[in-house]
Amino acid sequence: MADLFDSAPRPAADGPRPLADRLRPKRLSEVIGQGHVLSPEGPLGAMLAAKSLSSLILWGPPGVGKTTIARLLADETDLAFVQISAIFTGVPDLKKVFEQAKIRRQNGQGTLLFVDEIHRFNKAQQDGFLPHMEDGTILLVGATTENPSFELNAALLSRAQVIVLERLSLADLERLAQRAEKELGRSLPLTGEAREALLEMADGDGRALLNLIEQAAAWRVERPLDRAQLAQRLMRRAAKYDKSGEEHYNLISALHKSIRGSDPDGALYWFARMLEGGEDPRFLARRLVRMAVEDIGLADPQAQGICIDSWQTYERLGSPEGELALANAVVYLALAPKSNGVYVAYKAARASARETGSLMPPRHILNAPTKMMKEIGYGAGYAYDHDAEDGFSGQDYFPEGMKRPVFYAPPERGFERELKKRVEYFAKLRVKRQGG
Repeated sequence: MADLFDSAPRPAADGPRPLADRLRPKRLSEVIGQGHVLSPEGPLGAMLAAKSLSSLILWGPPGVGKTTIARLLADETDLAFVQISAIFTGVPDLKKVFEQAKIRRQNGQGTLLFVDEIHRFNKAQQDGFLPHMEDGTILLVGATTENPSFELNAALLSRAQVIVLERLSLADLERLAQRAEKELGRSLPLTGEAREALLEMADGDGRALLNLIEQAAAWRVERPLDRAQLAQRLMRRAAKYDKSGEEHYNLISALHKSIRGSDPDGALYWFARMLEGGEDPRFLARRLVRMAVEDIGLADPQAQGICIDSWQTYERLGSPEGELALANAVVYLALAPKSNGVYVAYKAARASARETGSLMPPRHILNAPTKMMKEIGYGAGYAYDHDAEDGFSGQDYFPEGMKRPVFYAPPERGFERELKKRVEYFAKLRVKRQGG
């Protein structure tokens, strides 16, 4: 039975072939980068040494070798390599793939099914792989650029090992460039700085680099191009950023933690990365206010106001001028004294409220608008603080029988140094007024 997925048409031997296809590694040892998983101590290296390959999810950015590694794993283990894409494959196609894999298995050969963009299959389609993985009909190798813990079924993840592939380093890209020059039989017409800029343009994507090299190698120039001339001829690759995906959350986390860590340069970098990726400045303005109230709080009461002002300034100026107002807030927050004292106190108070949510306030602080309420003791014994010495009565405001908790413990930082003195002053006075 013919397998439409087994033998994708290849270019004729004497026909034109893209550079990326010509340089495709023939052995795992030729793969550039990913040494952390392919070395003898890495997970894939250890599996191959033990001759015990399990189903895998290859998670990593574009152009780092997911398809190549899957194909070479099939070669190393004598499995038939079948490649499909979740974008173009429907349920009828999957049924054919599984039927053909069963026939191969009956004939003594296993099947490595490589599913590109596996996260694009819905949950029901992902479940369809499970019985065929469990009975050994297929060894599944899925490839995804999205976080598997968000995009893949827990049942599927429990039957496959997630292998994290990393973007190629500049050193990896340089090795790839040298391999490409050897294949082309000539050096790139670039100065040293321009060559470095070309590697940076690829942004860790090996396939993108080879496409750029193929363009640059075709230029006929009298002398090597410098960085500026290269920039005129090639457009910089757009930064990897998905405003609704994992990268969005990764970068806002990096911005938040840089501000919390009092690093204005790091904070400005991640702020700029999100803007360059097309993030809505209003989202960033909203998150800056959140950072002010969570990580700075009353250590610097001005921080929240500065964030609100910068947000309003952005709304009035618009882009791109308004982003500078937000950048001012980023730097101010990074250099402000840090305190999560109120944040911790708030969470503790919420937890206590959940546990004691049915307790009544003490009667002395309840209003008594009716005669009956007065008769049963509402408001009896209430001490009006303004009539007391120091404007402080020291009465208990927690429910009767509830031990007085301490939620807010201001640290010795920023304005909260002063608040700490006030907390301690009232605590001592309270004990005194209550006759302790």
